Amino acid sequence: MTVENNGPLPGSGSNRVPLSRQRRGVLQYLRGQAAPVTAGALAQVCALHVNTVREHLDALVDDGLAVRERSAPAGRGRPAWRYRARSPQESPAREYAGLAAVLAARIARTSADPRGDALAAGEEWGRVLTSGQEAAPDPREARERLLDLLGEIGFAPEADPEARRVRLPRCPFVETAREHPGVICGVHEGLARAALNSLGETPQNVELLPFATPDACLLHLGSTEPPRTEPHDTGPDDTEPQDTERDDTEPQDTEPDDTEPQDTERDDTEPDDTEPDDTEPQDTEPDDTEPQDTEPGETR
Repeated sequence: MTVENNGPLPGSGSNRVPLSRQRRGVLQYLRGQAAPVTAGALAQVCALHVNTVREHLDALVDDGLAVRERSAPAGRGRPAWRYRARSPQESPAREYAGLAAVLAARIARTSADPRGDALAAGEEWGRVLTSGQEAAPDPREARERLLDLLGEIGFAPEADPEARRVRLPRCPFVETAREHPGVICGVHEGLARAALNSLGETPQNVELLPFATPDACLLHLGSTEPPRTEPHDTGPDDTEPQDTERDDTEPQDTEPDDTEPQDTERDDTEPDDTEPDDTEPQDTEPDDTEPQDTEPGETR
């Protein structure tokens, strides 16, 4: 696989409980800021109440995903707190990124099927991360829980309302993914597959498109197995209309009734049979010759 786009920005991850949707949104806005910001300034960007944003920011600081620091003193009063997202270099995930680079290079060199092995490793990782969690009966809820997990790992997912089409603008191992996309992206796809199947009762399809846009990877989620099997089960029922097509052929069987008038045409030929009757007068022509036979009598 050749990488043509820069792809996602570096991300970060941890072992914490997955973030709520609103808190993840606050973190995404915070990561988009070029410099540390106050809770009030970020509240305007997030369109949330400042107290709500401050609560999320403090929780992100406790989780190690954000840094809180005092502003420079300016005039009277206590300087305001400013917040910034913690960079990948400050995260423990940075150490795992180095390990991932070594493992990816090893798999790429020695494996007969690097992508297959990467998918298997990712699926095992996904089962470990979701071990002990109860499966959701609603497929959409399962997809949303997967997004929470991906957000916690460091992908910062951005999804549509149905959580089916997802942008991944960040990646915790993007540097290694550029060097070995078949391995690293295979691990991530396997992770998403196994995690989604573990988080939901209904098996769903997962398709990862690495470096699909200049600034993000794309992830497509959706149901597969039940919709695929139901059409096969209903296949015989679908053929019943084909059996009714045979009923449509019954009118074709009635076409011989249309030919009955053709049988009547044979009755029309009966006058043709009467034509020999017209020839009977021709048989009387020999009677006309009988007078000719009397002529020799006259010569006698």
